[in-house]
This record gives sequence, C-alpha cells and structure tokens, in this order.
Amino acid sequence: MSWLENDYPAPRYHGDEGEISAVFRPSDTPSDLTTPTGGRTDYLATKSSTNGDFGLYHVHMTAEAQGTSPHFHKAMSESFYILNGSLRVFDGERWFDANQGDFLYVPPGGLHSFGNESGEPVDFLMLFAPGAAREGYFEGIAHLASMTDEERAAFFVHHDSYFVDMAKGPAAAKWETRKSFKTR
Repeated sequence: MSWLENDYPAPRYHGDEGEISAVFRPSDTPSDLTTPTGGRTDYLATKSSTNGDFGLYHVHMTAEAQGTSPHFHKAMSESFYILNGSLRVFDGERWFDANQGDFLYVPPGGLHSFGNESGEPVDFLMLFAPGAAREGYFEGIAHLASMTDEERAAFFVHHDSYFVDMAKGPAAAKWETRKSFKTR
C-alpha cells in the first residue's frame, strides 16, 4: 500500500480552525460501576461522549471466577486488551489465556466469551465499535435474576447480545461447562 493512497474516511469536521472539544478523564475518577464482588468498570468513552464512534471501558475483575457464556453481537465489534493479569478468552474455536499486552478482536457476528479463572485480579480494556450504550447493559446485568425468561431475552436483544441460551444469557452454564463449549 502506498503512503499516498486515500485510505481515510470522508471528513466529518468541515471547519478550518479546529475546535476545543477534547474530553479528559483523570485517572483518579471514581469507577462508574461496582459489582457485588468488588469488580469495577470505568466508562472511559461512551456512545454519547464519542458521538457513537466507539465505547471504551476499563474493567477491573476480581480474583473470584466470573465471566460470560458464549455470545455474539450483530451491530458492533468487541475488542479486549489485557492490562494486567490473565483473562480466559474464547475466540469461537478455542479457549486460551490472554495475558498482559495480549489483544483479541471480535468482529460483528464473531462468537466469543471471556472470564477470570486465574484466582488473581485482571484488568482489561473493552472496546466496542461503533459505540453502543453498553453502560445500560453493564448496569442491567444486576437485575437479570428478577427478570422472566422473556424479559431477559428482550434485554439481551435490546443490548445486541445474542447468547447461546438467550433465556439465561451470561450465566447460561457453569464456568466448567463453558470451557468445553464447541461451535462445531
């Protein structure tokens, strides 16, 4: 590819001077979401703050084994970048440990899963593109147990999360069962 090829998207800003529009989030900003197990999620960039370009979340998962069952998204990609620790990830074919500096990209429709079974905390970034209001999904998970199967399925579809078992969603199977999940 030549450095002269036009491989950039069409301009979306049409001014000639630039504007003051950057958003800064200091590292000491309190977490936006804390789970009952003490895990935390920082909403670094949301659909509303990026005008739908992307969503970026910093997840601090505790040492307690937790995660999600296999699923996919129809409208967005999801990426994982491991900052510290080890995250067990499923790429649609196999499970493996993603460690500090590892990156996993899942395109729309890509079956995937992840969780912490290391016995140690893990910190990672989750990037969704284009941006979706994932905050509603993260915050709504706490209420899944009080929903009917139909309400849970509607919640997942609303949040572009298609699980192997739509009635149960992220907790469709025990973690040990998820490890042996096969797509073929």
